[in-house]
Parts: sequence; C-alpha cells; structure tokens
Amino acid sequence: MRLEAKVDLFDTIEQARKLLGLGEDATRGEIRDAYRRLANRYHPDKSRDKKGNPEKMKEINRAYSIMISYCDSYRFPFSREEVEKMNPELRLRRQFSEDWLTGGK
Repeated sequence: MRLEAKVDLFDTIEQARKLLGLGEDATRGEIRDAYRRLANRYHPDKSRDKKGNPEKMKEINRAYSIMISYCDSYRFPFSREEVEKMNPELRLRRQFSEDWLTGGK
C-alpha cells in the first residue's frame, strides 16, 4: 500500500512538472517562473485577449501547488559531503587549494 502511494505521488509530480513545462530538475525559482509565464498566458485578467482559459488556469494552479508542496516537504541534507555533491566547485576548490598538482595528496 505504501509503495502505491509513492508511485501515485511520482505520477502526480510528473504530470505537474510536464504541465508547467519543467525539465527533470528545477529550482524553486524556475518553478515559480514557469508558473508565472503560464499564468500570464491563461489567466483571464492577464491574457492578451482578456478571455484567458479558466479551466487551464485551475490546472496550472494545481500543478504549481503540487510542485511547491513537494519542495516544501523535502528534507535538505547539510553535511559537507552532500553540500559538496550539490556544488562540485566547492569540493574541487578545497581539494586543490592545498596543492594544485596532486590535489593535496
């Protein structure tokens, strides 16, 4: 039962990601920018023709809510290893700052 919930969560996130036009990874800012871009196109008050598409806007709002909820519930690791994994430049700078030829060995 628990595995099914995870599969459903993935499918839900995948659909939301595709609706927002996001790649397989995105920053929170990229999610926000994608939402704003679509909102400007489909929101009745912001679209060029002033008609918009209220049903599409509901889907966009739901997709944005799903993505932000997922991001807000994600636990971020702050260990040196994980920070350096996400920022390889930091690891390389530390590794080669001691001895650029051998990498500190």
